[in-house]
Amino acid sequence: QVQLVESGGGLVQAGGSLRLSCAASERIFRRYDMGWFRQAPGKEREFVADIKWSDGRTAYADSVKGRFTMSRDNAKNMVSLQMTSLKPEDTAVYYCAARSRGAHDYDYWGQGTQVTVSS
Repeated sequence: QVQLVESGGGLVQAGGSLRLSCAASERIFRRYDMGWFRQAPGKEREFVADIKWSDGRTAYADSVKGRFTMSRDNAKNMVSLQMTSLKPEDTAVYYCAARSRGAHDYDYWGQGTQVTVSS
């Protein structure tokens, strides 16, 4: 089973940028859909972005569209989330996840990385 390790979280002022990375323990290209999710204190985990294994198409939550960009480095078995124009409401623990081909739900999760945006 694939293992996922996130990095790149931290504290940033509103309007700033951060880049999150997720390293996978095995080849992800054409094997897994990859996603980013986040969970703020007292709230449920929510979808942020994903990239499809089949054609590399990306999708974003409305709340981050135009500000966040997800990408995949097939050679390094990594995905990244470039976050710009950050807002205090983006503060959350961000999780990387993988969904096996044919699976309905994301079945592998990283441990999460904290992103804090100060106003």
